Amino acid sequence: MGFDNLIDRRQFYAGISALAVSVVLKNSATADSRTKIPLGFDNFSLRAMKWKADKLLDFAVEKKLDSILFSDLDVFESHESTYLNDLRKRAQDNGILIHAGTGGICPTSEKCIRKWGSPAEHLGLGIRVAKDLGSPVFRCYLGSQKDRSTAGGIQRHIDSTVKTLRQIKTKSVDANVKIGVENHAGDMQAEELVQLIEMAGTDYVGATIDSGNATWTLEHPQTNLELLGKYAVSSGIRDSTIWQTDKGASVAWNAVGEGQIDWKKYVETWHQMCPDVPFQLEIISGFDKSFPYHDKQFWNAYPDVKAIHFAKFLGLARVGKPVPKGNSNLPDFQLNELLKSIHFCQQKLGIGLKTLR
Repeated sequence: MGFDNLIDRRQFYAGISALAVSVVLKNSATADSRTKIPLGFDNFSLRAMKWKADKLLDFAVEKKLDSILFSDLDVFESHESTYLNDLRKRAQDNGILIHAGTGGICPTSEKCIRKWGSPAEHLGLGIRVAKDLGSPVFRCYLGSQKDRSTAGGIQRHIDSTVKTLRQIKTKSVDANVKIGVENHAGDMQAEELVQLIEMAGTDYVGATIDSGNATWTLEHPQTNLELLGKYAVSSGIRDSTIWQTDKGASVAWNAVGEGQIDWKKYVETWHQMCPDVPFQLEIISGFDKSFPYHDKQFWNAYPDVKAIHFAKFLGLARVGKPVPKGNSNLPDFQLNELLKSIHFCQQKLGIGLKTLR
């Protein structure tokens, strides 16, 4: 049984037919007439499957994807070079770029992962793994929204992360592996991540753009992309819906095409700013998160939010409608959400180097 059995095949083939017709009939320049954006996914989209790297790679091959982000070091059967080189070769033989990654590397954040030693040792291992896999990137993150409310605020953790990154600069440069710091789980707004990247050094540090996490920092995803696009080296993409509540607003993440992002505009901006960076789907849906910004204490964690950026977030909240919850931890639910997103990107947005081949 193939991976597609959980979606309506009639919708799938109808979408393919519609796209084929649109390609034949087009008489003006479109995204399809330019260099296509690579399409991939983050293995966290299928976290309930508990698949290891080889099975995830099989999925990427079957779905005609161009890249895969292995966003944790536990996804591999081994960190031995022989195993990683074999995985690299199989990916290359199938035209798939691997991005490697991990979690928290900020020593002052509770999200810091200590399993692999000190933060610098953790990053050192990741850089070596990335090099063996042929990954030009090693993705990581600072922490979460909670870090904004700790002593010293998010700036303390930005400074701590920069100090850690500087410790591994030589390893990163020598391996030709860029560190892709993500705007993660409400930790940094785009301008704060830009500050971190420029403090550390753009020669070896870039951004992993996460469109969903932007909404967890009171940002419009389009604003987030416009600020981070030129620094982008990797990505985690999903849709979002925001709606007003008595306390402020709630945010739900969605499959691509089922939320409020103007994907035509978003992809156009992507083409302009970072066309070679893979558009990697990290679909996390089925729940919502409250942002009680009518409470004055809420703003203690956001002392420097710009009104113009928050206004764009509010613009989405004013027109958004509540989203039903789903069984977000079930394998079938996660698979279906990812499949819908892949098909939307391939059929409606024309993303993917292998689309229509």
